Amino acid sequence: MTETDTLRQADMFAAMKRGARILFATSALLVAACQSIVPRGPGPVRPTEPVPSGPDVTQGLPTDTLRHRVALLVPMTGPNAGVGQSIANATTLALLDTKADKVRITTYDTSMGAAAAANKALAEGNRLILGPLLAEDARIVGPIAARAKVPVISFSNDISVAGDGVYIMGYNPNQSIDRVVEFAKAKGLSKFAALIPKGVYGERSGTSLLRAVEAEGGTVVSMQTFDRTPASMTAAVKKLQASSSYDALLIADSGRVAMQLAPIVRKNGGATARLLGTELWNTDRGLASTPALRGAWFASVSDGLYGQLAGKYRARYGSAPFRLSALGYDAVLLTVRIARDWKPGTTFPAARLRDAGGFSGIDGAFRFGRNGIAERALEVSEVSAGTYTVVAAAPKAFAE
Repeated sequence: MTETDTLRQADMFAAMKRGARILFATSALLVAACQSIVPRGPGPVRPTEPVPSGPDVTQGLPTDTLRHRVALLVPMTGPNAGVGQSIANATTLALLDTKADKVRITTYDTSMGAAAAANKALAEGNRLILGPLLAEDARIVGPIAARAKVPVISFSNDISVAGDGVYIMGYNPNQSIDRVVEFAKAKGLSKFAALIPKGVYGERSGTSLLRAVEAEGGTVVSMQTFDRTPASMTAAVKKLQASSSYDALLIADSGRVAMQLAPIVRKNGGATARLLGTELWNTDRGLASTPALRGAWFASVSDGLYGQLAGKYRARYGSAPFRLSALGYDAVLLTVRIARDWKPGTTFPAARLRDAGGFSGIDGAFRFGRNGIAERALEVSEVSAGTYTVVAAAPKAFAE
């Protein structure tokens, strides 16, 4: 996984603020996402029938005239197998919750080769690809699927792979930075600084901060990079202290790194600064046990419905899901909604992915822009003692 894939999506979302105004009504689709459906078991056994003279097989490959063939491309072996399995399990839950008997999802392991997985999925008649997880795999799968006119809805957050039939569902750090800067400026903060990790994720986060602050009429007074070693972190903070004063400081890294940096900041010129974070902080509850981070703000998708999904997941699979499992669940909700007017065996109506009405799911409301990047309605949370508190709910409509 590239560093842009949310720092491997585990340590492992400027901006598309200005689009046409849309309202996100809570649809039956979202209601279905909150229901727990238990399979009733196999139906009655039918008498054995003779094999028809014309089997439903074309050149050795199965066909399905009653259901939509959808491929799920995720790593099922190797270092990212846990995330891949979690996403695959979530797609199963989504099919059960929506009672989607007209959608058939087949999983293909990208760890054995993204190109091989994509070619097999296309040869077996799949008309839509969900995944892959990694940006490097999406770059391989995209052109292969485009030749077959099959859209790809990737779980990556690397916006550089979007376009030409590839849609990006991953949590975009640009949007989370834009949202938290907008909130901070509205609260009277105007002088921003940043601690940015070296690498692609850091570079893009820095660019996003500059654009967001400019758009809000604030000023970026200092931006320092670090390489995640203790010495480098301390040096970067001291450079901030020497360069200029600031009233808001973005730590564009994971919660784990933020917990290391915050105490250094408090002791070196940032005692009263408001600390800001990215979507990466949403997956690390340890932040709430770090006194130096009390009062910090970060923007991310809402966790309200995700808690329900995680509970159902644990009940069915006996373990906790990865946070990215919500992407698999929501991708199925999206597919089921479009499948209502999609004839099995025909080309997937890709134009529906850019529906101005958007989609609703576990992670809230989202829509795809013409560039193929998912624009999300984000909430702002504040780090409190032992917990997070939502201080600005996700908007019901995008600003024009």
